[in-house]
Amino acid sequence: MTTPTQQHDILLQIRNLNKNFGGLKAIQDVTMDLPAGVITTLVGPNGAGKTTLFNLITGHLVPTSGTVHWLGQPLKGIEPWRIARMGIARTFQDLRLFSHMTVEENIMSVMERSSWLWQGGRAAAEKRVNEILAETQLTEKRLERAVDLAYAERKFLSLARIMASEAKLWLLDEPASGLDPRSFERFVALLRDYASRGITICIIEHNLDIVIKLSDRVAFLDQGKLLAQGSSQDILKDPHLAAIYFGDRS
Repeated sequence: MTTPTQQHDILLQIRNLNKNFGGLKAIQDVTMDLPAGVITTLVGPNGAGKTTLFNLITGHLVPTSGTVHWLGQPLKGIEPWRIARMGIARTFQDLRLFSHMTVEENIMSVMERSSWLWQGGRAAAEKRVNEILAETQLTEKRLERAVDLAYAERKFLSLARIMASEAKLWLLDEPASGLDPRSFERFVALLRDYASRGITICIIEHNLDIVIKLSDRVAFLDQGKLLAQGSSQDILKDPHLAAIYFGDRS
């Protein structure tokens, strides 16, 4: 897998992307880049097209027109599981953990046997698992089933699985929703640490406090259109965008 060589290399390029469902234009001529080491947050009202955009990137939907390039390679026509193996990982609002597997088994389940982690044998893979458990503060929970974890612990386990996948792009759907303040601060620190290592992170988020705290860049979507990109301060202080976000289009 290609590794970014500079902090702000553009890993994912979206150009003139469109997705129609019959007469509904879910994504309309969206162009944006996702750079390495940058946390980008997608915001906008319900139905803006945020989840559709994630589905187009991951291959779960095929664009009507336009392109998505990952490390210079077009993704159109590539199966979702192959895109995942190319280094794009995703979480969902419902977490999708293996409920009756242990924390450790959940993490190990996403580690490719052909990856560099396994080239040093099982001991190397287990060492990486131990590092991830420590980073997510799940070490003492490693033998507990996912179903028995507290909500915040399940959130961190979902993130731990992304960390173990070796992905260079993390697509996170409301990853911090419902976290208590202490867990949220840990979560922010963890994402910032991985962004500093060159990981590209894109988040769907509705909580504006989280957007302000976590984002390097914000992309504002409405009715499938990308209306603005910039810092959270610039985007959220725009009265026109605020009116759209809060449902006042008059």
